[in-house]
Amino acid sequence: MTDKDAEAPGLARLAGLIADETRAACLLALLDGRAWTAGELARHAGVAASTLSEHLGKLVAGGLLAEERQGRHRYVRLADERVAQLVEDLAAQVAPEAAARRPRTLRASSAGSAMARGRTCYDHLAGRLGITVTDALTGRGLLRQDTGFALTDAGLGWFEAAGIPLVPTGRRPLARACLDWTERRPHLAGVAGAALCRHALDTGWCVRIGSERAVKVTPSGEDALSELLGIDPAGLR
Repeated sequence: MTDKDAEAPGLARLAGLIADETRAACLLALLDGRAWTAGELARHAGVAASTLSEHLGKLVAGGLLAEERQGRHRYVRLADERVAQLVEDLAAQVAPEAAARRPRTLRASSAGSAMARGRTCYDHLAGRLGITVTDALTGRGLLRQDTGFALTDAGLGWFEAAGIPLVPTGRRPLARACLDWTERRPHLAGVAGAALCRHALDTGWCVRIGSERAVKVTPSGEDALSELLGIDPAGLR
């Protein structure tokens, strides 16, 4: 095998880990950034607990998931932001195909609409909500997108004034573009995206709805985003 092919075995193993519908369903569910029990994931994927346990073992061994145990419960989460970015990017590639399939039930249709309006993508905001916030930051000169995502000096000052601390973690970039799989445009990720999402949930600007990753903006959130970023509340509903 040539040097050029040295990464081929690892890439094949990684692709094999994801190339299973049950494991893919688990990875997508865990994009909400939270830790799930094996039982919760088994119910979500519609498989037996014993079957799901085998799948989780492969994902943990492959470095895609991290696990921890508390008493009798086994919790798993995505290993890190890089895994989340990989899953979201792959989901973006199949989004047109998924959108072409009509939901089978009213409940599925409602859940899909809620996810498109606003959701978490691992630890940052996505969907129309994420795009709206990203566009507002850009329009006000707080975020640049012309040479990759980067906060401006005014942007750094905005986060400080809003009481949203930006704490660097390892080599994670301060701002990063993440392709939104429903909007097909980039939204804000990285340290700034995570901090903004965490602040929105902690302050009650946004609340999680249902068992998926969907979130909705509360009345107080509408007021805050209108005041801080000039976002029309009607565009958040």
